[in-house]
Amino acid sequence: MPDNEKELKAEIIKVGKRLYQAGLAVAKSGNLSCRIDSDNILITATGTFLGDLKEDDIVKVNLNTNKAEGAKNPSSELPLHTLAYKNFPAKVVLHCHPPLINGYFALNNPLKALTFETKFYLGVVPVIPQETPTVTNPDAVINALKSNSLVVLKNHGTVAIGNKFEEALSLTEALEEAVRSAAIGRLFNKEAFDELDSALKETLTKDAIAYPMFSREHIQAIVDLVNKDEFIASKGRELDLTLKLAVKLDGTDKAFKFNFEKGRIVRLDNDADAPFVISGPKEVWEQVFLGKLDSFVAVTQGKMKLAGQLGQLSKWYVPFTRLFSLFKQVKFK
Repeated sequence: MPDNEKELKAEIIKVGKRLYQAGLAVAKSGNLSCRIDSDNILITATGTFLGDLKEDDIVKVNLNTNKAEGAKNPSSELPLHTLAYKNFPAKVVLHCHPPLINGYFALNNPLKALTFETKFYLGVVPVIPQETPTVTNPDAVINALKSNSLVVLKNHGTVAIGNKFEEALSLTEALEEAVRSAAIGRLFNKEAFDELDSALKETLTKDAIAYPMFSREHIQAIVDLVNKDEFIASKGRELDLTLKLAVKLDGTDKAFKFNFEKGRIVRLDNDADAPFVISGPKEVWEQVFLGKLDSFVAVTQGKMKLAGQLGQLSKWYVPFTRLFSLFKQVKFK
């Protein structure tokens, strides 16, 4: 066995134990995989205990042929794992059945985010209906993973992707903790819980015109909405939201710079010459403009890049979150 495969198997075994010890995987539930190279992955075998994996419980599979090496069969969720690797540059896929997440999303949807950490790192977690013990419609999961690196499968756990297991595991643990906090908050004060974030409810009417995405007209329409928004104006004055922030479409020369002064965009420039530049590919920006992906979450999950310090932007997190929510009010084509 090549050294890198041996090291990757050791990593899978380590993650399986951590999932079991944290109570996120019990009995023979859950499965893990990682990319060896562009053509091959390692995945846990069917019917294995993630908390007590051995080297021969981890199977090598060719992504092009789906052919597995060795005597054991790969997890029944292999189609989901292989499709994830074919659609994303991710290096790991983690699927487990966290009890609090399963219990919460079986009866509630969506999650009320009570902490800034939940909003900042998880954003809006997609929830996909699931009616069978094995994922039989992986396309729906793949589509949801375009807007978030973590997806809930209703009554069936979670799927997380990342460049390393630490990232996927961190997202899973963060959601389990967020659900725990939400459940406790509801016990303490159900009425206040149900009214949470009422100040951020959207009251604007969607624009009937559909602009070419990332055109001057598209971005200007967003600017016009931002400058009409009383919540952003109020928070902008309170927090002195004064800075230059640019957005850029990867692979093109399309870039726009927002010049903020106390929450108001006083000028829109056609360049990316700014202390803070958020950039990403077309498919990710589409999710942002549809309101399915928060730009902050996209940066923390590695779907978009930020030139500049995220920590410096975080003091304006509340008005920026509102700003990003307004993106979906402008139609694009």
